[in-house]
Amino acid sequence: MGLLDLFAGHVLFFLPLLLFPVPAAVARQEPLQSYIVQLHPREFTGDDATVTLASTNHDDWHISFLDKSVPSSSEVTQRPSSRLLYSYHTVFDGFAARLTAGEAAALRALPGVASVREDRRVELHTTYSYRFLGLSVCPTGAWARAGYGRGVVIGVLDTGVWPESPSFDDRGMPPVPERWRGACEAGERFNATSCNRKLVGARFYSKGHRANYPTDPSEAAASVPEYASPRDAHGHGTHTASTAAGAAVAGASVLGAGTGEARGVAPGAHVAAYKVCWFNGCFSSDILAGMDDAVRDGVDVLSLSLGGFPIPLFEDSIAIGSFRATARGVSVVCAAGNNGPEPSSVANEAPWVLTVGAATLDRRFPAYVRLGNGRVLYGESVYPGKVDLKNGGKELELVYAAGGSREAMYCMKGSLSSADVAGKMVVCDRGITGRADKGEAVREAGGAAMVLANSEINRQEDSVDVHVLPATLVGYQEAVELKNYIGSTPRPVAWIAFGGTRLGRARAPAVALFSARGPSMTNPSVLKPDVIAPGVNIIAAWPGSVGPSGLESDTRRSNFTVLSGTSMACPHVSGIAALVRSAHPSWSPAMVRSAIMTTADMTDHQGKPITDGDGGRADAFAMGAGHVNPALAVDPGLVYDIEAADYVTHLCTMGYTQREVFKITHSAVNCSELLERNEGFTLNYPSIAVAFKANGSDSSSTVVLRRTVTNVGAPNSTYTARVTAPAGVKVRVDPATLAFGQFGEKKSFEVWVDASAAGKKDSADGYLVWKQQSGGQGRRRTVRSPIAVTWPVE
Repeated sequence: MGLLDLFAGHVLFFLPLLLFPVPAAVARQEPLQSYIVQLHPREFTGDDATVTLASTNHDDWHISFLDKSVPSSSEVTQRPSSRLLYSYHTVFDGFAARLTAGEAAALRALPGVASVREDRRVELHTTYSYRFLGLSVCPTGAWARAGYGRGVVIGVLDTGVWPESPSFDDRGMPPVPERWRGACEAGERFNATSCNRKLVGARFYSKGHRANYPTDPSEAAASVPEYASPRDAHGHGTHTASTAAGAAVAGASVLGAGTGEARGVAPGAHVAAYKVCWFNGCFSSDILAGMDDAVRDGVDVLSLSLGGFPIPLFEDSIAIGSFRATARGVSVVCAAGNNGPEPSSVANEAPWVLTVGAATLDRRFPAYVRLGNGRVLYGESVYPGKVDLKNGGKELELVYAAGGSREAMYCMKGSLSSADVAGKMVVCDRGITGRADKGEAVREAGGAAMVLANSEINRQEDSVDVHVLPATLVGYQEAVELKNYIGSTPRPVAWIAFGGTRLGRARAPAVALFSARGPSMTNPSVLKPDVIAPGVNIIAAWPGSVGPSGLESDTRRSNFTVLSGTSMACPHVSGIAALVRSAHPSWSPAMVRSAIMTTADMTDHQGKPITDGDGGRADAFAMGAGHVNPALAVDPGLVYDIEAADYVTHLCTMGYTQREVFKITHSAVNCSELLERNEGFTLNYPSIAVAFKANGSDSSSTVVLRRTVTNVGAPNSTYTARVTAPAGVKVRVDPATLAFGQFGEKKSFEVWVDASAAGKKDSADGYLVWKQQSGGQGRRRTVRSPIAVTWPVE
């Protein structure tokens, strides 16, 4: 699913480090590791006096801490200043540096240092999707009303960009905004002239990566070619950037599959690429540097299709950097992660971030497996086959687990014997290695075709690939039947029939099986993910140096390829955020998010409830507020706004310590005093989430939440509340009617949630709808908020 199979899993890795002090003589022999150092923002304490930040520049100020913590002796060949990797001063106050564990411990003890934490590595979590979202050139549609996103800059933190892609052609684009302060950094195979009015900026950050993987990116192993520049060597960044804001490209396809006109969600928006991910993943120090520059450059939206497993917010560099970005008016959109369908697997949970899960399209690429016994198994593939594969008119012999080893079951590289598989159709189980890698292993062993078989954990999930040989992917049910057939006859045979591209025949959207689920592990009082968006089998731009399968051995070339993952869903919502920002440039990031959430769909294109990956009804923990609807998001009627100070109060209600709140927000607060001044505070979030104590008393089973909405629709309008309560839970809204006299007017209401009679359960969900009854012309607006209730076991 996207780079899940290129990088063998979207997971967050923790690099084990020694964290205890050691003698200086030993410390000098310790390996250097990158660390991120957070400082108190306004001043630092010198040896003799407290010196204000204004009295020195950031680099000198940061180096002064290294001078105090890095020992100087004849054995030290480099000055302490050479250890500095980055100085941060926009979304973060502090720096990144290469230190030993002992030096890191010494830094922690210095006055003015708020925290020192090890650098973390995270992984990277269309010709049709814009049409699926209802976007068209209709003069009254969302594109026209939002100016196609013109004037908005989307910053994409990823693997870089391939500037020659037709998706970044700037014909018809408006001039670069005068406020833009970005740069087009030259480097390997990337010139300062590589940018244009579409691609307005490109930077790259490799210091954190090099500190942990000393090999220069351009000198990496041949199997992972890389460029020491903003140029994309993997494709992930090019794919996500074009999904968000790619230009119109007629006749786009993946080697003939999925032919159509490719467009990004906000085709009039500008793109700035920040390359923070390399062949071994993405390091927090590089990500923070990219965010720091992006906000200073003047981006309006930040799109991050990367992350991992949920971790505390005060340890999460993306959460910390995005807080400052949000406070400065930048909308931050992040992928929810690909660790579904496990509960509480959602990543990027910060309440100031718009967190996006993945959903399916109604486009299919059928590739049927016709068995020798007459049975036909449904599969999918974008292999550019035009006719039945019969190897000269004869079926191919089927083989599974050739050689009898477990490695052969998964078609791992080198596990297949040519004597066993040459000229045959090989069945490969999903797992351990990437899907496309399995096809390469079969081809190298002389196999003629491959059937990729879902395991029980994959169920019927159907993320396709551009395989290097004729191949198809079958669901778990079909895989069981296929293997039973192989075991029932001495010479099983089959052939593959490729069915091209078919639109509108499948029920969609549905939540992708791999999409991470809530409830939030670190903050169950805020529902995550926020929304879902197209993220399965998304066709978008691809580099000219990489084959469409992503494999080095793939010599085919295509300007587009197909990927799946929440990485692909995220830029769809980044594009929608750009449309909303373009239509309403004065709106805060919270208002933009509210518009996207409260207008989301809970039904699919057949008017039925959106389903989950297993076919059942999707609940709020799988889809958040629902599937995005950009046509409605640009005109939501009412919005829920949140100020930066409200997030600080919210963190205090969660029980974070003053020190932890400072690490996240850079705000020095007294939580006791803050909560005393804001008794009964609840975050003005567009969704409603309540976490009751399991087996709690009746008094602890009732919660009152306060919300405030702002009228951004017609004046003199009235809205009435309608509630579908979670099963076993009573919900009351007071007042049940809101009457607005003018544009911009605010109205507050309370939501009473009573779970005293709910009985034993883990979770339940429902929704609150404010339905417009009067005011304005045209459609009556519907402002929907999901209600999610959990009973976590402490």
